[in-house]
Amino acid sequence: MSVENPKFVTLLHEQIGHEFTAMQQYVALAVWFDAHDLPQLAGFFYRQSLEERTHAMMMVRYLLDRDVPPHVPGIGEVRNDFSAPTELVALALAQEQRVTTQIEALFKAARDRGDFLGEQFVLWFLKEQVEEVSSMQTLLTICERAGDDYFKIEDFVARETGDGPDDPSAPPVAGGSR
Repeated sequence: MSVENPKFVTLLHEQIGHEFTAMQQYVALAVWFDAHDLPQLAGFFYRQSLEERTHAMMMVRYLLDRDVPPHVPGIGEVRNDFSAPTELVALALAQEQRVTTQIEALFKAARDRGDFLGEQFVLWFLKEQVEEVSSMQTLLTICERAGDDYFKIEDFVARETGDGPDDPSAPPVAGGSR
């Protein structure tokens, strides 16, 4: 496959790094919420970090299945200095919007080369990004409405978020699920 679509493989390797960086950034957000006694928000972002790791490992599994040696990169810089929940959630939304652009570039690289298997693989991630951006946008709206009443945000997260059922259409994960 690497000979057939080198741009796609390069972008997929880069995306693995982006997913691991997103994982680490979500851990940093979760730790901030944990340190500020906001357990619902902490739990939400700990789960988000695991989801990003899972996405990276789906990409690793795809490369392995296509007989392309995966490269696991180091991660990028992670921010830890925040002052209020709205700031953390705004960063998470911007991160998800950036990932959406990256996934769109992967899809385009597959489509431009007629890489139907790569295109089909990326479709699930495009669907996932619609959900991720929407979820973060809603959470940001709730944070903005709640102002300094962080417990309203906690109530929303407890009531409206959590682990849903596994998506049976999700790509397989290297090393097993979660």
